Amino acid sequence: MPLPIVAVVPAAGVGSRMKADRPKQYLPLHGKAVLEHTIEKLLEHPRVERVVVSISKDDPYFPELEIATNPKVTRVAGGKERADSVLSGLQYLAQETPSALALVHDAARPCITTDDITKLIESVELNKIGAILAAPVRDTMKRSAPSGGIEHTVERVNLWHALTPQLFEATELAMVLRQALEQQVVITDEASAFEWAGKPVNIVTGRADNLKITQPEDLALAEYYLAKAH
Repeated sequence: MPLPIVAVVPAAGVGSRMKADRPKQYLPLHGKAVLEHTIEKLLEHPRVERVVVSISKDDPYFPELEIATNPKVTRVAGGKERADSVLSGLQYLAQETPSALALVHDAARPCITTDDITKLIESVELNKIGAILAAPVRDTMKRSAPSGGIEHTVERVNLWHALTPQLFEATELAMVLRQALEQQVVITDEASAFEWAGKPVNIVTGRADNLKITQPEDLALAEYYLAKAH
């Protein structure tokens, strides 16, 4: 029998690069907050049983969202860094659903598709190894020198843009994150913690339009992609 799947969404960030009056996950997008679109997309998948969202304790925006009262959505306290917020969600999950797969997804990635989530789940259940969605690098990659000039061109073969969701067995992910934090390892995503621990992680090719809203121009792109999907 397959393990239940619970989505964990770290949403305690402030998104300073957006230069907006509120964190990017609360910016309006087609009549709803970005975070609402993201959670709704996750809950649309038939295998995702619930969503655990890590929110800052003093966050005034989340309670105002319609999605906040959804019985399949649980709010937990977020942490200072992404890994802390994910770990908070996993700790709640350990009490409610000890044996589960944790589908960790960025709060500001509202364009995720059901098909990509299915591909990710199928990979993990077939190979019994955690996996991430990623898109192959298309552009010529340059590494810069400290001066700001080009140092050299990076061969783009086998280079990927890491995306989310990232799917791992929840208990193992919590253990690896906890160990990495104790060792003060820089954790940029869940896969990086597994890499540090020497554990294998598979790559599943995902759609390049599964963008993360980071800069102001990303919001217009997300509006376009979401409108095209409907």
